[in-house]
Amino acid sequence: MDPRPDNRSDIRDFLASRRAQITPEQVGLPTSGRRRVPGLRREEVAMLAGVSTEWYTRLEKGHISGVSEDVLDAVARTLRLDDDERTYLFDLARAAQPSPATRRRRKALDVPPRVQWLLDSMNLSAAYVTNGRLDIVAANALARALFSPLFDSHTTDRRGRPNFARFWFLDEGSHDFADDWDGAVDITAALLRAEAGRYPDDKELRELVGELSTLSADFRTRWAAHDVRIHHGGVKRLHHPDVGSLELTYQPLDLPLSAREAHALTIYTAEPGSPDEDRLKLLASLAATPAGQRSTSAARPRHDDQGPDIRRPSR
Repeated sequence: MDPRPDNRSDIRDFLASRRAQITPEQVGLPTSGRRRVPGLRREEVAMLAGVSTEWYTRLEKGHISGVSEDVLDAVARTLRLDDDERTYLFDLARAAQPSPATRRRRKALDVPPRVQWLLDSMNLSAAYVTNGRLDIVAANALARALFSPLFDSHTTDRRGRPNFARFWFLDEGSHDFADDWDGAVDITAALLRAEAGRYPDDKELRELVGELSTLSADFRTRWAAHDVRIHHGGVKRLHHPDVGSLELTYQPLDLPLSAREAHALTIYTAEPGSPDEDRLKLLASLAATPAGQRSTSAARPRHDDQGPDIRRPSR
């Protein structure tokens, strides 16, 4: 028996949600007449993709096993999937294939010492390594200082390992830490959705999604949207409890540590010569100084240097 979970509902909901986002006007179809569904009808998608309505209906019901890449490409083009969404669709199709052998359970990977050495060599950048479940599995001192609300959160697991998804969705303090909390949780849910398509047999991931779905209405809403994100990066604005407002650029990079589990190295930096760089340097200095030796006056920048308070307004 194939041990992998049934992903037909994921396929159905993903394709239906993307079909609902395409209007007839966008694909040059007439809009006269009463329409009972938002977006395109199934028969319209089938026509545009060059397949029969019966075949596409079967596909949207989750019967994706055995579908050729050419047909999936045609459906992806018709639904105007972006690169991440197309990758997710192909991952769902791959996961639906029957497996002749029992899959081995994924084991947590110990980060090699060379990776920690690399992280520790970055003195003016906050750098950490995450797995696909968004656990931080390695970090340098500046990353631990920058994300101290996460590392000190009650949402860390029994091993003391921080997890971004648990922090953003289950720790109320995360609302004050991020300027754009909604953007942070949108990306987080989309990253987990993409990971679930890539590794549907990951028991720990399924348990994490179940926990978040049970405890967070915000997560349930975003999970049901079936948005996916694989490649991301940009600017993040944080309000740090020690140094105040920070605007940092961040970039995740694939880190090929294992063929059985995805890892990413993420680096946060500040614009050279900016007040944010000064605050990041101050944070690096604080991170390198034992807590008992810190000067109270040096622990925070002066109020006039701190910039505007970017904490999220209370709901």
